[in-house]
Amino acid sequence: MTWHVRDAASAPPLIAVAHGSRDPRAAATVEDLLDLVRLARPEIPVRTAYLDHAPPTLAMALSGLTEAAVLPLLLTEAYHSRVDIPGALAEATARRPLLRVRRGATLGPHPLLVTALERRLAEAGVEPGDPGTAVVLVSAGSSDPRANATVAGIAGDWARRRGWWSVTAAYASAAEPTPEQEVRRLLDAGAPRVVVAPYLLAPGYFADKIRATTLAAGAEVVADVLGAAPELAAVLVERYEQALRTEDRSATA
Repeated sequence: MTWHVRDAASAPPLIAVAHGSRDPRAAATVEDLLDLVRLARPEIPVRTAYLDHAPPTLAMALSGLTEAAVLPLLLTEAYHSRVDIPGALAEATARRPLLRVRRGATLGPHPLLVTALERRLAEAGVEPGDPGTAVVLVSAGSSDPRANATVAGIAGDWARRRGWWSVTAAYASAAEPTPEQEVRRLLDAGAPRVVVAPYLLAPGYFADKIRATTLAAGAEVVADVLGAAPELAAVLVERYEQALRTEDRSATA
């Protein structure tokens, strides 16, 4: 995997904005992921920010900077990326009009995320593309139907590319089917084996709930969350480079 090398003196800081969680495992996972980026691209200053539950805030992470690339550590475009992050940036740049910010895209959708999902399943003993296995791709779920449709689209593309019995989407909150509903539906439909692939960045409440409810519903395997995967680190660097190639964006762009 080759990543473009930028002159260290000219590399704007990368501010990775995660949702945040009361569960300390989530912040630890974010830092492990960003450590992969730091290791691969030591010339890029990397800072973390959180939208909720944990410091630092985005404003705190931008403190002392004159420019930055702000990248959402989010898997789909939804409320946080469309409203929360632009709002926080608008507030920060209103106070500091000379601050130059480039706002990058969310991590997903991206083909490398599916590669990471398959690797997590393989680590759990599931052969990628097994025609006797139905995969339930589970996201946190969103009140924004566009975000849920994106996850369903990922599932559909994954099913078409591989030989799985099926790949279908489920949502841990805000939408249906729920993960346990989809596991039961697939078993009732005759799926020989049902496994669960969490489309989640970090461990926490949703990951624990998905594991417990889907195993109780009859899933044979629940893979680990995406976590500090090298594929995610590569996507984050790609989003950073894409942000730097665009024209400077204001917080309301």
